[in-house]
Amino acid sequence: MRILSIQSSVAYGHVGNSAAVFPLQRLGHEAWPVITVHFSNHTGYGAWRGPLLAPDDVREVIAGIEDRGVLGTADAVLSGYQGDPAVGAVILEAVAKVKALNPDAVYCCDPVMGDVGRGMFVRPGIPEFMRDEVVPQADIITPNHFELEFLAGREARTPEHLLAAVDAVRDHGPDDVLVTSVLYDERDEDTLDLVAVSDGGAWAVTTPLLRISPNGGGDITAALYLAHLLDTGSPATALERTASSVFGVLEATLAAGTRELQIVGAQDAIAQPPRRFEARRLR
Repeated sequence: MRILSIQSSVAYGHVGNSAAVFPLQRLGHEAWPVITVHFSNHTGYGAWRGPLLAPDDVREVIAGIEDRGVLGTADAVLSGYQGDPAVGAVILEAVAKVKALNPDAVYCCDPVMGDVGRGMFVRPGIPEFMRDEVVPQADIITPNHFELEFLAGREARTPEHLLAAVDAVRDHGPDDVLVTSVLYDERDEDTLDLVAVSDGGAWAVTTPLLRISPNGGGDITAALYLAHLLDTGSPATALERTASSVFGVLEATLAAGTRELQIVGAQDAIAQPPRRFEARRLR
């Protein structure tokens, strides 16, 4: 499988393409990283160095891939954080080109905007751009619970309300939705859910809540879910494998006592996901 991944990149640590490309490769897929920024480290440190690429520079890299005559062999386009609507427009152009050349290709968007406790952390206008322009073009989206509620324009604090919110978003474009970091009002405080919804039904996985929230967790989750969904055609299996791998990486990160995801150290959990969590059907 070939995946065009248009995301940020850091030299030190694992966010954006630096969190997505190696896991995809470890699963045996070709990943074509197109970077939108090249920073020394992720911005969570409060200080970083390196350039933001201009939208035209990003466009030129994609055009160069097209020049090689291989853009139409891409099976999927993957995107994450979009700090500028102009870059988002370039991504949507790339999606349109890939799909024109290969109608079977899919677009997986991780609509990075904010999180519980932090609120929106992107520039003003980005959430609306994601909701109104980007998400309707996507085939697969992987929002967290907070982002889903924004996209749906409603709260989702129970399983029933969560599914209703997902359905509202799916009515505007995406076929497959993976909701991460689901925290219901009534739940075991030491657990969280991941929920996958498609035309075939809805499934959930419950995992222990690790007291750790490193940057890049959503990036690796989106990449793995895309890969496993395309590999198996089964949202339930993709959910189980993704949850098991990401949990293994988070466990290794917690044990190492670092703020950077231990993607390399926990690569066996990525390449051969243990079946630690079983998906249960919600409908």
